[in-house]
Amino acid sequence: MGNLAFSTPVEIKRSNLELGYGSKIMMLGSCFTTEVGKIMQDYRFDVMVNPFGVLYNPASILSSVRRMVSDTRFTFDDTVETNPSDKGVARKYASFYHHSSFARLTPEEFLENANAHLAKAHRYLQEADTVIITLGTAWIFRHIEKQIIVSNCHKRSAKEFNRELLTVEECMNCLQEIADLLPHKKIIFTVSPIRHFKDGAHGNQISKSTLLLAVNGVIGSCANCSYFPSYEIMMDELRDYRYYAEDMVHPSPLAVKYIFEKFTHAHISPDAIKQMESNMRLTKAESHIQK
Repeated sequence: MGNLAFSTPVEIKRSNLELGYGSKIMMLGSCFTTEVGKIMQDYRFDVMVNPFGVLYNPASILSSVRRMVSDTRFTFDDTVETNPSDKGVARKYASFYHHSSFARLTPEEFLENANAHLAKAHRYLQEADTVIITLGTAWIFRHIEKQIIVSNCHKRSAKEFNRELLTVEECMNCLQEIADLLPHKKIIFTVSPIRHFKDGAHGNQISKSTLLLAVNGVIGSCANCSYFPSYEIMMDELRDYRYYAEDMVHPSPLAVKYIFEKFTHAHISPDAIKQMESNMRLTKAESHIQK
């Protein structure tokens, strides 16, 4: 994209945590993870993206890492009905640990699919050398009866949940435990550039600040952890609304591409960078043939 006029450049040093085509990369977190993961898949990097679906807060990401490390299967006790009050929607089942895209028509179908993804993710994480985690928000929903922080409320009654803001210390504890569970992995943290305006402008800033302070605290003591400034790039270099989607909240495809270019220069090895364009041509050619 070249140099941007009327912007404040974010200085990004070349990282010691280098990725290449020999890397196996697990990507977890917000919907920004899904967008960047798709780009990396198109460039033919070996990546697995969100095996539990989109995750937003540090506690839910930690819960998923615990599950993948231990390979603890989901059971009928974990299943919940989605959209229970909407009579016009077919009854489906999922769990509070999964995105709604995992919902199925029966508990048995859900568990079969969820546990298949879990088994695959467990094997992949064992072999992975890098984990990229995108944190979306420090706001969480806690199920009152089960006393668990949920990854998705599945449009159940608001009366079932308490909405809370995790403290910096609570977020740090989550991220530190993730690092402790993955001592031999390179971990790259980033904060999603997508603003959560459902929390209000002030609530979003408090949330993002909480996440930034937590990450800063953890990377200072973990040699295998680093930070990539996705949020800062969006807020400073791409602050013009032309770099946002129509909802004025999500980054546009151009913005996502720009942030990924910055990530490439920080973390992708020179040999891999040389190979990326030829790999993308193969991906586009295959896509054209399939159409």
